[in-house]
Parts: sequence; C-alpha cells; structure tokens
Amino acid sequence: MAILPIVEVPDARLRETCAPVAEVNDEVRGIVADMFDTMYDARGIGLAAIQVGILRRIVVIDLQERELEEGEPPEAARAPQAFINPEISWVSEEQSSYNEGCLSIPEQYAEVTRPERCRVTWLDTAGERHEAEFEGLMSTCMQHEIDHLNGVLFIDHISRLKRGMLLKKLDKLRRGG
Repeated sequence: MAILPIVEVPDARLRETCAPVAEVNDEVRGIVADMFDTMYDARGIGLAAIQVGILRRIVVIDLQERELEEGEPPEAARAPQAFINPEISWVSEEQSSYNEGCLSIPEQYAEVTRPERCRVTWLDTAGERHEAEFEGLMSTCMQHEIDHLNGVLFIDHISRLKRGMLLKKLDKLRRGG
C-alpha cells in the first residue's frame, strides 16, 4: 500500500480527539493497510491514525514477539492486529511501568506507569465486535495508542520537569546536535 508521513510533536493535530469510524469499509481497510506499512517502515509496534494525520479512531499494533526460526525472514514474526473504535471498558488497580517511546516523539523514551491490565472493546476490519483483556506490553501499548485517539501523549504521564528535558533533547536532536 503506502507509507504515510508521521505527524510529530509539536503538531497540534496530536492533541485532537479522533472521530469514531461510522462504517468499516474498503476505505477504512485501506487506511489500516497503510498504517501497517508505515508502522513497519518506522520500526514501531503501535500506531494510531492521528499519527498519520487521520482523525479517525483506528489503531494498529504488532508486538512481533514470536521467535524466528533459523532462515525465516523478519516478516515471519509479524502478528498484525487492527482495532477500529477501540474503547477501554476496565483497567486493573495494579500498576506496571514501561519505558515508553512514540513514533511521534522520535528517539525519546520515558518510564510511564499505567494500569497493568485493561479490557478493550473494538471492531475488526470485517466490522465484527470483539472484547478482550490485555496484560503486559499489549496492555501498555493499547492504552498508549487509545490515549493518542483522545489527544493524549505518553509525555503527559510524566512530570513537567522530565517532559521538558525530553522535549529539549528532541529539539537538540532535530537541530543536528
């Protein structure tokens, strides 16, 4: 399909709330395909539509956790998952921390604490409704991507001081320093 340009901070679109997808159709499936191409090209594990400038409630995730057999191409580890209109219906009281990064805030990472588990409802690319509970990295990634759909970035979950330092490092990186 196509590799789309990734929207980066401080672009104001990243603070927008995305609109629900009214109908899962070929256009939406095309967006999902382009989002996967973009995510894989950028070597990410998750991408929200807003990160490619599309104000729709679409998320793609692929943790690529499967071990490859000798001689298998890297693509063999892929386990792409698309989530249309994902909504978190429950989160655990237990918390976990993960060193998060984001394709919209390149090469910057920070320890973020989130609920350890979450339950999510969504539509797949056939328009079928699903509900599942996620834990570990999948829970963190799901919460991170759904935050994007609501105009929230992972840096909003860290202290103002750490956020300022991270953004200064990003600015320096962009200036070639």
